[in-house]
Amino acid sequence: MSLHGLTSITLGVPDVDAVASYYEDFGLRRVGDRPGRGLVFATADGGEQLALRPAERRRLLEIGIDPDDLGRVEAGLRRLGAEFERDAAGLRVRDPNSALQVSVQVSPRITEAAAKQEPTNGPGRPDRPNGRAPAIERTSRVQPRRLGHVVVGSLDQEASQRFFTEGLGFKVSDRVPGLASFMRCSTDHHNLLVQQAPLNFLHHTAWEVDDIDEVGRGATAMLEGHPERHVWGLGRHHIGSNFFWYLKDPVGNFSEYYSDLDVVLDDQLWKPSVVEGARGLYNWGPPPPPSFIHPEDLAALMTGSHAPTA
Repeated sequence: MSLHGLTSITLGVPDVDAVASYYEDFGLRRVGDRPGRGLVFATADGGEQLALRPAERRRLLEIGIDPDDLGRVEAGLRRLGAEFERDAAGLRVRDPNSALQVSVQVSPRITEAAAKQEPTNGPGRPDRPNGRAPAIERTSRVQPRRLGHVVVGSLDQEASQRFFTEGLGFKVSDRVPGLASFMRCSTDHHNLLVQQAPLNFLHHTAWEVDDIDEVGRGATAMLEGHPERHVWGLGRHHIGSNFFWYLKDPVGNFSEYYSDLDVVLDDQLWKPSVVEGARGLYNWGPPPPPSFIHPEDLAALMTGSHAPTA
């Protein structure tokens, strides 16, 4: 893999204070203001991975990726005829179809500490005899380990796919024909999902936690006193295989706790699939609400306004 991962995201939001409080509740650690970046938050293992800046409407301003070779990325962008800015730190380029700006910089590798393997019982397999499940004894606050992926809308999904694969070096993991492509810049099944949409917008960000219990504990804590934050879950996706629970921040961005995502260690052994219909969206769980497919503020975003904060 010629890329090593998704390093950070920058969100533009109309109410920084309200959104900041949400992501602190979500388990991110507020670091403080960084000149030129905004209000920065860190994950447990990934470091400073979220920045918030004031904006008239909610939008994903930038994602950061870590390449092994800036020269290779530059050559790919030149072949596509893409315009970019290059300096000593790296390069910046914008996909004209999704309006997403990408910062490409060689960065320290993100290393995750291995999650503790806890014994489980099953039919004919009492691996945890005479004791309660350790998961039900957990009382610590759920903290996302790292940023996993982002999902964005593009006016031309196929063109955006070419931009990210041929220009930047992403790999396609799976596709939903005419609708979406799941692409990776690391060993994760996907770090970026680009879907066909009538406008450029951020659908959701996804944050990895240790296991399904952390997905459930995190979402339960977020919903205490804030039922309006619930979007969809608990469930398991078909594409990517991960457990999920989606929540909504005060300005309409969805955020996902996830665990147990497919991992692609050898590109030659992974065969991209073409998935049709609802099965591509989820394997089990409650049906997705209409607002997950078409977020309630899309009409306002299309007219250039934004929905009021919750």
